[in-house]
Amino acid sequence: MKAIIPAAGYGTRLHPLTKDTPKALIEIGGKPVLEHVLAKIEALDEVDAVFIVTNDVYYKKFIEWLGLYETGMEIKIINDHTKSNEDRLGAIGDKLLAVKEGKIRDDVLDISSDNLFDFGLENALDFFRQKNAPVIGLYDVRDKFLARHYGIVSIDAESRVNAFQEKPEHPASTLASIGVYFYPAETVPLLEKYVKLGHAKDAPGNFIEWLYRERPVYGHTFKGKWFDIGSFEQLDKARQEFREKEK
Repeated sequence: MKAIIPAAGYGTRLHPLTKDTPKALIEIGGKPVLEHVLAKIEALDEVDAVFIVTNDVYYKKFIEWLGLYETGMEIKIINDHTKSNEDRLGAIGDKLLAVKEGKIRDDVLDISSDNLFDFGLENALDFFRQKNAPVIGLYDVRDKFLARHYGIVSIDAESRVNAFQEKPEHPASTLASIGVYFYPAETVPLLEKYVKLGHAKDAPGNFIEWLYRERPVYGHTFKGKWFDIGSFEQLDKARQEFREKEK
């Protein structure tokens, strides 16, 4: 299994903090958010390589970080060569770039770089193996206003996705897709099919919204603490949580 971590966004909602520092390298609890994510990936014995996609503005920052990061995993930093929020490839475009650059033919764990959570991924991986189908990570944000910022999901009694709304104005529920996706190897080429059909490449949930109509997609609901480090409010909450843990 290969892991893809899209980290090419420009973090505009966190300016000026992210003017020179990518969201993934913002420190929380004494280390970059990215290292918290990698620790969860490293706990899965099946993942043997990680591809981190960034942009031309942050590329050197990631290379410098990698030079100091100690790990037994193979990690490759991919530059998508965009230079601004206006010419970005979008999360889906960057995932497809990772697949092509890494010549990925394996199962894929696709996980957002600005995720911070205290639960493990082992149960989700087991569920993925059981279903042998795409699995998306879900979390109940318990807030209809907050839910407007995420892909909102409905699942049936078998945990199969039967509805998906990307950032709905009026969310039907508070069950959110949190940027954790497991894809079987045979599903990975569908990223290219999706892009060739001319669909939107920005929000990662757009692909899921299309995919669940093409074939069965399942949801695994996580329990624990989860933060999307995309706003100062969520960043402050995450830092407060880690301060409390340290006490």
